[in-house]
Amino acid sequence: MRTTWDVFCRVIDNYGDIGIAWRLARQLAAEHDGGVRLWVDDLHAFQHLCPAINVDTETQNYCGVDVRAWGKNIAAVIPANVVIEAFGCALPEFYLMAMSTQSSPPVWINLEYLSAEAWVATHHTLPSPHPSLPLTKFFFFPGYQKGTGGVLCERDLANRRDQFQRAEIAAFWQRLGFAAARDDELRISLFAYQNAALPDFLDAWARGEQPITCLIPDGKLVPQLAAWLGESDLPVGEIRRRGRLELRILPFLNQDDYDRLLWACDINFVRGEDSCVRAQWAQKPFVWQAYPQAENVHWDKLDALAQNYVAGLPEAEANAVTAMWQAWNGRVDLADAWSDFMKVKTVLDKHAHSWTSWLAAAGDLAGNLVDFVEARFVEYGEAG
Repeated sequence: MRTTWDVFCRVIDNYGDIGIAWRLARQLAAEHDGGVRLWVDDLHAFQHLCPAINVDTETQNYCGVDVRAWGKNIAAVIPANVVIEAFGCALPEFYLMAMSTQSSPPVWINLEYLSAEAWVATHHTLPSPHPSLPLTKFFFFPGYQKGTGGVLCERDLANRRDQFQRAEIAAFWQRLGFAAARDDELRISLFAYQNAALPDFLDAWARGEQPITCLIPDGKLVPQLAAWLGESDLPVGEIRRRGRLELRILPFLNQDDYDRLLWACDINFVRGEDSCVRAQWAQKPFVWQAYPQAENVHWDKLDALAQNYVAGLPEAEANAVTAMWQAWNGRVDLADAWSDFMKVKTVLDKHAHSWTSWLAAAGDLAGNLVDFVEARFVEYGEAG
């Protein structure tokens, strides 16, 4: 029997939820022969990541995924074999009732947010029976250690990255309107939430000795860049120079082109979950901004990932990475963090390559989900 999947996603404010749900849905359809429906409550936001999406169409198929607008049309739908509630998005009551009346209950999964914190492994796949319906929800935690859900990684990702870095970078830069990077030039991708530390970093880059080209996909960070320049706006395509720093505003990139940008740049500043994981697979040094939370709870997540990431580095290099991440997340002043980071960049380049082997040890999130679901099918069959 072919497994069918219903993946539900509500777009919050920064595209991360839909970005992960879309990558997962595509991978389940392409690599695991799944019949996948992706239910999205905001097609306009989804279209930023996937320009082919028609915001006026309730049902459409793209990349083998049946994309559905999350609305009244869900009421008459027969639930899939597997139901994924992405990031606690809360399923409609009538859909839950439909799940409960199936002859074999769907495998119901709450896909949680990614974290490197130690408690993740102990909570991964814990069951939660519904208080009144004959349904059980399982909490599935992505993670960086064995015993967690792992992170998303398509089977051909490494081959596509390596082929691009061998032979396709020049064509990519040309398509974006760039010449090839000069030998002394540093190219940085900058994808971030609004960040109080940004002006200090821009000042440091502008007054530094090395020419830096900073590439910023259009988004919520642009007004802050404009303010630093003393301007009211920075439209897509604009180029500004101050000292040794050149700023270029790129269009908001689809997921595949964003991956290519990470593969092409020398250092990647990333945020949240999806871009953070893709930066790690890019095998380039990266600086992570955790999603800001009340009472600085996100600092625990920052520390956990930093401790994992620097574990194999010598002390000086580990300290440089940690200080850089803390400065970017507003925990310490910039001070010497940037210069110290650049002093050890050659070592960090090598570490970025070796890190992906460690990252892969936790397994691919989509594959781990499939294995978990198949084990539940066996249990349900025995129970029946």
